Amino acid sequence: MEAGMFRSDGDSTLTVTHSKKSEPLRHCVQDAMQRYFSHLDGHGTSNLYRMVMNEVEAPLLESVMEYAGGNQTRAAAILGISRSTLRKKLSLYDLD
Repeated sequence: MEAGMFRSDGDSTLTVTHSKKSEPLRHCVQDAMQRYFSHLDGHGTSNLYRMVMNEVEAPLLESVMEYAGGNQTRAAAILGISRSTLRKKLSLYDLD
């Protein structure tokens, strides 16, 4: 995904905007997965879920923590998870 910005359309849909093009995050993920599969060239893959989650979850946590000014309680509320779950995830990605 190229540099861009995320925005919410009010209906809880995240949209990625880069240059003059805007599309839902879901479509960006689908496009990225299609490119990934096309580059496999017949080779298998494993742990795809973990690979994708590592690529998405770490920057999500980092961005929310920055938005929350480092306040874990506020960040956890924004994410809709418990503070202890947030702390575990931050530790998992060495973001603590």
